[in-house]
Amino acid sequence: MSDCIFCKIVEGTVPSKKVYENESVLAFRDITPAAPVHILIIPKRHIPTMNDVAPEDGALLAEVLLTARQLAQDEGIAESGYRLINNCNSDGGQTAYHLHFHLLGGHPLGVLVEGYSS
Repeated sequence: MSDCIFCKIVEGTVPSKKVYENESVLAFRDITPAAPVHILIIPKRHIPTMNDVAPEDGALLAEVLLTARQLAQDEGIAESGYRLINNCNSDGGQTAYHLHFHLLGGHPLGVLVEGYSS
């Protein structure tokens, strides 16, 4: 995807602060961190949203999640706790349309969403 910022990061045409990379997954520090530890974990293959994940992507998703778990350990936040977030589409807060997960931690994160009342 020529206009996808994350695909450009994978290609190396946009710089990033990589913390992990293998043949199918890339992890790098968020440029506008929301916590002391804020790492984005992406599959290298372009998948626009969680809605576009297919059954055959199961092994790739498992690899992304296992990478998140390992990075939480490496960053020293596994024991104290962390948050792993995937935003899907505009109402879900997605702004970059390449499947990605935010690994957040390093201080108490509090409530993710305040209660809803109709």
